Amino acid sequence: MHSSNHIIKFADDMTVVGLISKNGESAYREEVQRLTAWCKANNLSLNMEKTKQMVVDFRRAQSDHSPLKINVSNVEIVKSTKVLGFHLVEDLTWSLNTSSITKKAQQCLYFLRRLRKAHLPPLILTTFYRGTIQSILSSCITAWFQNCTVSDRMTLQRIVRTAEKIIGVSLPSIMDIYSTRYIHKANSIVDDPTHPSHTLFALLLFVKSPQSTSE
Repeated sequence: MHSSNHIIKFADDMTVVGLISKNGESAYREEVQRLTAWCKANNLSLNMEKTKQMVVDFRRAQSDHSPLKINVSNVEIVKSTKVLGFHLVEDLTWSLNTSSITKKAQQCLYFLRRLRKAHLPPLILTTFYRGTIQSILSSCITAWFQNCTVSDRMTLQRIVRTAEKIIGVSLPSIMDIYSTRYIHKANSIVDDPTHPSHTLFALLLFVKSPQSTSE
């Protein structure tokens, strides 16, 4: 209903994003109520236990935000939430997301060590690493890695180095994985005119001026 709001849906997960300016929350709240009414009219029920609200507020003078009300129930206001597999925090830092990724990847290192003790060849160990540990480390990496702290990046890289010692081969660094992924993502956006971010990319043309020759 309002240009300041966006509804993002993926499978059975739905997120309503609202840009609030000058403390005007009416458009955002109206959007949520309209969505609630639509769900009821289409025989869909919102799970209030899983419905959360997170406020990103960088104003110097912050104030308390009143919670949303859906079906006479207040929506819980949280400091962090999980969106499509990664953790989003109200201050837009990524330490919580890095900690979660690190924990999952370290658990998979145990199975990599077990396979090593079973005397599997490096090729199979590398395949296991790419399908499990590297897959965890690179999940949504184009969205969060650029804003990670140096400490977080070193923590992720230590997992890669540990896997290298277990397998006995050189593996792509976390920075190399990120670079490859974001270049691939940028190229796919440029090649897709229907992508919402397509207009944000502009091709750079380099024109080399002829050199003057002195006689």
